[in-house]
Amino acid sequence: MDEITYVGLDAHAETTAVAVAEPRSPAPRFIGTVGAKFPELKKALSRLGTASSLRIVYEAGPGGFAMVRQLREAGYACEVVAPSKMPRRPGDRVKTDRRDALALAGLARATQLTFVTVPDERDEAMRDLSRARVDAVRARLKARQQLKALLLRHDRRYTGKSSWTAAHERYLSGISFTHPAQEIAFVEYRRAIGEAQARVELLTQALSQQLEHWRMRPLVQALMTLRGVDEVSAISLVAELGEMRRFAHPRQLMAYLGLVPSEYSSGQKRALGAITKTGNTHARRLLIEAAWNYLYRYGVNQTGMRKRVGNLLARGGDRLLGPANESEGAHDDDGTEGDSSQGRCTGVGQATRQCEPGVPSDGVQPG
Repeated sequence: MDEITYVGLDAHAETTAVAVAEPRSPAPRFIGTVGAKFPELKKALSRLGTASSLRIVYEAGPGGFAMVRQLREAGYACEVVAPSKMPRRPGDRVKTDRRDALALAGLARATQLTFVTVPDERDEAMRDLSRARVDAVRARLKARQQLKALLLRHDRRYTGKSSWTAAHERYLSGISFTHPAQEIAFVEYRRAIGEAQARVELLTQALSQQLEHWRMRPLVQALMTLRGVDEVSAISLVAELGEMRRFAHPRQLMAYLGLVPSEYSSGQKRALGAITKTGNTHARRLLIEAAWNYLYRYGVNQTGMRKRVGNLLARGGDRLLGPANESEGAHDDDGTEGDSSQGRCTGVGQATRQCEPGVPSDGVQPG
């Protein structure tokens, strides 16, 4: 059996630094720097040993998961390291690509690294589409702020209740500037808002269409039953979190999202602070926005509902209540005889409350 050699990669857009921690070497060794293209990296790895004898690690970054997929496809064992979980010495103030690669190789051999989950390519595609919509929403917000800033500089103040409604659009349509340069700027700002709105709508529609063929569709539909979670929020949340079975306990999920309190305790004193705000910022934002809906009590207008039910019973009681009221003396669900002409409740009426003689369950006399 081949001895395991640990390889640390410090990957960047143009270069990749390579270091190894060999089994019989007391300290990691720096190999050199290669280009960012995969054939160059594969050539450098072939000099270090066979694919089965190498364990490769690199930090998660803007390069995404393309490198780990290419390495695994080529037969290498590769993992992606969580940068925020890297052990770092407090007094270390020097950072270079060489040192980062050496640290990754040494810590991998010491099994002191925390790895991230590499998402499925289909899940990552939905996440990219979801984040593209987030970018479009932010671009629309920026365009709206720019238009409002222009109007405020010229004391054009909207007195309506809400902006970006039909009434607000009518207000904007009636605005004009005397100077041609200002009119051109105003028109272009409005055009930018319209284009941004069209982009948001297009990406929202694309999310709904892609959901039909996504393997996570049942989970998305289950999340949509929660208050404050619509289709877009559910898709984005599942795309960010991926397979939730990897969290053994809800506490692990909350820690991953940075929704647990920070703590600074010493001796007999325990001090809890604000939430840590670590982990996935996109998923944390979605959950916090949805949680605002639970600040208010959810209720149904019972008075209005009873009136509507009473009107339906008055207009077509025999048809709505079923065969139990078709003939006099028909048996109710509990086996007793019921007479609809005497106002006795059957079926639906008894499932709610006892009715008074000659009066429907809502207390409204039939017309």
